Amino acid sequence: MKSAAIRHNVRTTSEPPGVHSARSSNAKILVVDVGGTNIKILATGQAQPRKIPSGPRMTAKQMVRDVQRAAKDWDYEFVSIGYPGPVSHGLPFREPHNLGCGWVRFDFHRAFGRPVRLVNDAVMQAIGSYRGRRMLFLGLGTGLGTAMIIDGAVEPMELAHLPYKNGKTYEDYLGLRGLRRLGKKKWRQYVFKVARELVAALSADYVVFGGGNSKKLKKLRGNMRLGSNRNAFIGGFRLWGVGHTKISMQTLTTGR
Repeated sequence: MKSAAIRHNVRTTSEPPGVHSARSSNAKILVVDVGGTNIKILATGQAQPRKIPSGPRMTAKQMVRDVQRAAKDWDYEFVSIGYPGPVSHGLPFREPHNLGCGWVRFDFHRAFGRPVRLVNDAVMQAIGSYRGRRMLFLGLGTGLGTAMIIDGAVEPMELAHLPYKNGKTYEDYLGLRGLRRLGKKKWRQYVFKVARELVAALSADYVVFGGGNSKKLKKLRGNMRLGSNRNAFIGGFRLWGVGHTKISMQTLTTGR
């Protein structure tokens, strides 16, 4: 299936007024995928991502320092960041659950010294995974990332911390805590059960499982597909209009 055009409503206040356009096949972009366990980075022209340990002490300032150190021999003009939490108008709306503090109101453009576009990490991977129609994306990592893309329009969602069962949230069942508490077999059952429920409730045509723990899934059903963590990098490039899928950069008004 051909990739559909994504009308992704994104603008980041981390960009300076009159920000440059990166809509060129020669644009050099650094993609930063921030996770609760690791931060993964990849730049234009590089074949292998690099990994940086994160965790509950990782602040925004420390993240920038570590990324700049890890990418010091890479050439890049623009930065895409996938953030593990809600994003509004291109900036973190709340501090992340699995990282340190100092992310809200942090000036990423000034810290990197380059134009920055920041979206929810599930959104970034969803954009890289999208192949048309109505797609539900579930990111199975340290936490739980959720997003939908409907006929090219991206809709970030924050389902992870909504109540699900027995006083626990969706993330408590599908995230890393759920995997450790339930064990692989029962965790898989809950992943498929929740996916079926959400697909029905949201009228999705298919669901894509991403995140580091998606590789633990087996025997996917008809409308279920396995994504790849590398799709986050594809999504990061697409945020700047680079790649096979075009993204129209407009103001994000519903990014929480």
